[in-house]
Amino acid sequence: MVRVDAASSALFLSALTEERIIKYSINEQIRDPEVRLIGENGEQLGIMSAKDAWFKAQEAGLDLVKIAPAAKPPVCKIVDYGRFRYEQARREKEARKKQHIVEIKEIRMSPNIGANDLNTKVGAARKFLSKGDKVKVTLRFRGREMAHMQNSKHILEEFAETLSDVAVVEKPAKVEGRNMTMVLGQTRK
Repeated sequence: MVRVDAASSALFLSALTEERIIKYSINEQIRDPEVRLIGENGEQLGIMSAKDAWFKAQEAGLDLVKIAPAAKPPVCKIVDYGRFRYEQARREKEARKKQHIVEIKEIRMSPNIGANDLNTKVGAARKFLSKGDKVKVTLRFRGREMAHMQNSKHILEEFAETLSDVAVVEKPAKVEGRNMTMVLGQTRK
């Protein structure tokens, strides 16, 4: 039996969050000849050597953090590094909460589908679209059905017409091997 104490679990969780946070150069790790310095209250302190900027950070009792390494010259800010990392982690967590991953749900039918079965599939597609997902409608052909593929295109068109109040055709009906597929997406409001 493995025993995990609170300190090791907190260390593990902080290691997980550190992977997602961008690694910043701090204090003496900054080796650039010149940096643009931003003070602790957000004021511009001008362009100076990294050594002078680090001394200013030490005078304030804070850390020098390189926040924009790609800029010419790089931008550094005087902040409390621990608090800075905490705020970055919190912002990333909030951003992950608000994002919605759009999934593609597939609905499969055959060309000789009945009206009631078609209505059931339309209801399922309507539910998927209301959740914000996309719907891939697939018409599968087997055996002799392959000879009459173009005659079955009206099924997909009827399907899209039924859902026209909540969906828009993103990819029209297209034959791919033994299948005819169409992708529906939620209408923009």
